[in-house]
Amino acid sequence: MPKHGKNFRKALEGVDLQALFSVDEAVSKSLGASFAKFDETVDVAIRLGVDPKYSDQMVRGAVSLPHGLGKTVRVAVFCKGEKQAEARAAGADIVGAEDLVADIKGGMIDFDAAVATPDVMALVGQVGRVLGPRGLMPNAKTGTVTFDVTKAVTELKAGRVDFKVDKAGVLHAPLGKVSFGSEKIQDNLKALLDAVIRLKPTAAKGNYLLSMAVSTTMGPGFKVEISQVKKFLEG
Repeated sequence: MPKHGKNFRKALEGVDLQALFSVDEAVSKSLGASFAKFDETVDVAIRLGVDPKYSDQMVRGAVSLPHGLGKTVRVAVFCKGEKQAEARAAGADIVGAEDLVADIKGGMIDFDAAVATPDVMALVGQVGRVLGPRGLMPNAKTGTVTFDVTKAVTELKAGRVDFKVDKAGVLHAPLGKVSFGSEKIQDNLKALLDAVIRLKPTAAKGNYLLSMAVSTTMGPGFKVEISQVKKFLEG
């Protein structure tokens, strides 16, 4: 059994972690259980009724959260020619092509998200083994392989979240900071859920949303009664 610190144990006082809550209750309880001295991130874990080992049941996408994530996102753009000036004008922190790939090969990964124009993807592929495991590889399905670099950079800077189910069919995503308060976190969660539901694979049978829990970086997770999610989205 893992040992938890006194602050974590204090946060659990009077809390039944097996209990199921409405979405707003789970969010509120999660915020209330936050105890770290820093502004913790609020996260959601959603178990989906899919089997990711089959390509036609993979759930992967991106969503721009209405209130962002409350953090500065450094964006790198792989592009050439006039697109480099466009990327810089849009607010990209790092712009390049062969030189950027060389920097990454040398160990420089000073960015949180990456965008690439389609014409340089063969070049970006040279560092795919470095970027892929870190979730930084540009992908057309999430809108980060595009000639519209202005839109991609602007969305990433504003707090766009890329999401993908893991091997167990669980999707993890950040919803913002504890300091946002319950209302803004719920707004962000609603945007995420809308996007996830729209991406339901036609090959997925039975119930799609199986379980969900909300937690903060250091705090315990509070489970959501799945039957309450539809009411939350319609509210």
